[in-house]
Amino acid sequence: MRFTPYLVLAPIAAVAFAQLFDPLHRTASDIQQQARSQSVNHAQIPLAKPAGGLGPAMPPSGAPQADGPANAGGGSSVMLSDVMGRDKSINLFAGFLRGIESPSQRLDDPARNTTVLAPLNSAIENLPRKPWEDPRDYSALGANAYEGEDGQGRAQRNLRRFVEAHLIPTSPWPAGKKTKPVSGDTEVWWEEKDGVKRIQPGDIEVLSVGSSVVNGEVVSSLR
Repeated sequence: MRFTPYLVLAPIAAVAFAQLFDPLHRTASDIQQQARSQSVNHAQIPLAKPAGGLGPAMPPSGAPQADGPANAGGGSSVMLSDVMGRDKSINLFAGFLRGIESPSQRLDDPARNTTVLAPLNSAIENLPRKPWEDPRDYSALGANAYEGEDGQGRAQRNLRRFVEAHLIPTSPWPAGKKTKPVSGDTEVWWEEKDGVKRIQPGDIEVLSVGSSVVNGEVVSSLR
């Protein structure tokens, strides 16, 4: 069974998932400004499953679905990089991702399939600290850990680690297959019980599923 793109998960579970991994990032002020400029409204869209079972991020009407590079020549050119910005409920994470070269290029590469575990805006906003903040930096360097050129570089590295911890380097992602994210050593998998899909560890419920694109799928609303 496939783990099909665009899954929307329970918001509370979403916060927990993001914290399974160490935080990451760029200049705090720069990142906040970018996120604000890309989304005037950070409100979460309704989590109810739309008619037909398709989530908000999907290829344009009529575009054929694809499982990966093998189907790249089948007429569809829609990739993860194209759909990431379409759902306003995850545009904070999408903005972080677009600002980092390596993961951004990955989502634009038809030869590298990815399952994106994209936290909802509300999940990111409810984190105990910003995605680019690391308590270890504050412990070692104090309140000015992210000031100046060195601090900006430190924040950028933290944010990249945060983003890449939410990228699973495979799609389709079979149930029960334990896989390490692009960044991090914690194995992640999903399972289905009583008709409900849940991501582990964390027991995060998947509320809705969307369509596939050439190089993967997007699961939205995680910890």
